[in-house]
Amino acid sequence: MKHQVARIHPADNVLVALLDLPIGTEVPWDNGFIITTEAIPAKHKLAPLGLSAGQPVTMYGVLVGTAREAIRPGGRLTTANIQHATNSYDEHAHQRATWQAPDVSAWQDRTFQGYHRADGRVGTANYWLVIPLVFCENRNIQVLQDALITDLGYGRRKSYQPETRKLLELMQAGKSVEEILSADLEAGENTARHTRPFPNVDGIRFLSHEGGCGGIRQDAQTLCGLLAGYITHPNVAGATVLSLGCQNAQASMLQEEIAKRDPNFSKPLYILDQQKLGTEETLISTALRQTFAGLMLANQARREPAPLKALNIGLECGGSDGFSGISANPALGHVSDLLVALGGSVILAEFPELCGVEQELVDRSVDQPTAERFSSLMKAYGDSAVAVGSGFDMNPSPGNIRDGLITDAMKSAGAARKGGSSPVVAVLDYPELVTKPGLNLLCTPGNDVESTTAEVGSGANIVLFTTGLGTPTGNPIAPVIKVASNTALARRMPDIIDVNTGTVIDGEETIEQAGERILDYVIRVASGEEEIAAVRHDQTDFIPWKRGVSL
Repeated sequence: MKHQVARIHPADNVLVALLDLPIGTEVPWDNGFIITTEAIPAKHKLAPLGLSAGQPVTMYGVLVGTAREAIRPGGRLTTANIQHATNSYDEHAHQRATWQAPDVSAWQDRTFQGYHRADGRVGTANYWLVIPLVFCENRNIQVLQDALITDLGYGRRKSYQPETRKLLELMQAGKSVEEILSADLEAGENTARHTRPFPNVDGIRFLSHEGGCGGIRQDAQTLCGLLAGYITHPNVAGATVLSLGCQNAQASMLQEEIAKRDPNFSKPLYILDQQKLGTEETLISTALRQTFAGLMLANQARREPAPLKALNIGLECGGSDGFSGISANPALGHVSDLLVALGGSVILAEFPELCGVEQELVDRSVDQPTAERFSSLMKAYGDSAVAVGSGFDMNPSPGNIRDGLITDAMKSAGAARKGGSSPVVAVLDYPELVTKPGLNLLCTPGNDVESTTAEVGSGANIVLFTTGLGTPTGNPIAPVIKVASNTALARRMPDIIDVNTGTVIDGEETIEQAGERILDYVIRVASGEEEIAAVRHDQTDFIPWKRGVSL
């Protein structure tokens, strides 16, 4: 049964509206009723007993703000009457929390069909990469894409050319602007070919970026580390790399980063230097031959059974709303705990969205050095934001605020629930590789695509991405499963949503049931049995995180 409001934690002094509550609505509360003194939109918060000026606001059991002014009982929390606030934290006060692992007997013998790589990791897909070491090669990457994609059967994007032709015909027939705007256009054609000469290769992924030169040397090193993470990734069979030759991100630097991640690297890797090869024709024809040969080798791979502990799941959220922290994110938290109990790995990133829950993560760290590294990275990141005139408190977007997330701490407390309750086994700085099973914290921005790009570079072979407002984000090599926090979104944007957890808000399912349903779906996706929306739409977002200045 669907309720009117939800109290997330017994210590909370605010409620979440699960429905639009008009002014004067009687809301059951504490064996009685409270009456809303103003309209409370669904996803927003109300103060059941009111708040006095300066009073702390608690959600998820933690401080998420303070009242700027008095709020009447049954009143709505807004950016005008609430301001961001968090509790301080101390890594030296680390107190190891105990963890009760969930029962995973029903999952113990489950497997997925994956690609087993020489380094022992298992891929959920099989891609060939074509990547530039520097932005100067982006055009040549596009030339290779134009040459390869269609004839090899990897064209996926819907064509809207028929609609443009129809509009042109209407204009030429003398139709008015009003008639053009109301025209019923033809559906776009899908350009995908159904016959692929390399049936065991899921696709060729062409990455482009704006880095590799012109910045500080550390940015070049970091970019090479990220690209090495993609080349050595278990979802990748091999790669073609285009280098101009004179840039900061040298081929030798990339090879060093590859060796750090896989000392026995044995995948086919072709690195071409344009300044050595000469003409564009020589570069492109050489790259075409080598890439085609690489595809022949990649096509020899076959899916084979793998235990669920071979899964490495990145946890992401974007376009979050006031329901994300009470449906989709805790459902992912249950998935995380199940996978950790099975011996798998999960990655919780987006450090600006862990603001306010630091002490909890410190206490969940397996040892003092892990707690101290998390604290050090959080403080350094926060200080760097302040140094350029910003801060974590400015993280919520207009869409977040419109849908009920009015402080960064409120947003963060809900976002952190994706990580479940298991111990933090490692804290990684971007773009380090996950090497330990369990919950890993990865320092990334809150930006959806930068963070997703980083999680995959650190080894995630599946990404679970929650959204309350809707976002099409995907990744070139790892399936990004889109999880809706509310049923209205799942119905409004079914073309980009894979899983709906609005069932939790609707009272049809528990968080645990939703999490188990998601894990079952993950297994099917990892086995190649389900095609997710981002893959269907050829959504291959890739944005490296640039931390330094340009020189």
